Amino acid sequence: MSPTGEIDAPLSLHAETVRPEWIDYNGHMNVAYYLLAFDHATDAFFNFAGIDDAYRRRANCSTFAVEAHITYERELRAGDPMRFATQLLDFDDKRLHFFHAMHHAEEGFLAATSEWLSLHLDMTARRVTAMPEALLARLGAIRAAHDGLPRPPQVGRVIRAAPRNRPAPGAG
Repeated sequence: MSPTGEIDAPLSLHAETVRPEWIDYNGHMNVAYYLLAFDHATDAFFNFAGIDDAYRRRANCSTFAVEAHITYERELRAGDPMRFATQLLDFDDKRLHFFHAMHHAEEGFLAATSEWLSLHLDMTARRVTAMPEALLARLGAIRAAHDGLPRPPQVGRVIRAAPRNRPAPGAG
């Protein structure tokens, strides 16, 4: 949030450093730790949105990730500082769709992106449930601040090995 109380677009809520134990046999950050770092950024986003520990205890509700997609743009190495930009793409009364961009905090390059879909759950019933009006209003304010942002090109990407118009090996 800006010093004037306006919601930043995108949000800049999380930063951390690549830990030595996150490095794999290729000498760069292992894929599992990209997801962990994005999960840390997700926690920061949820805290900002009001889905924090106090909310979870008070409402006995939380969020569960149901889908996440990561793109890897450039490798990171031990000691590299990371900063995360978070954009709320959309939400309804039970779902949140958001996006993180991970940048090298000093060199500025895009290292990876992550797109998420999370559900709001009642922790007793372990069922999806509607978010309370106050939380929906907070998310509405964030979405309004983010509505002017361009949609990241990585959003909605599909994984496939080859273009669809390319014949299969041995065909034709």
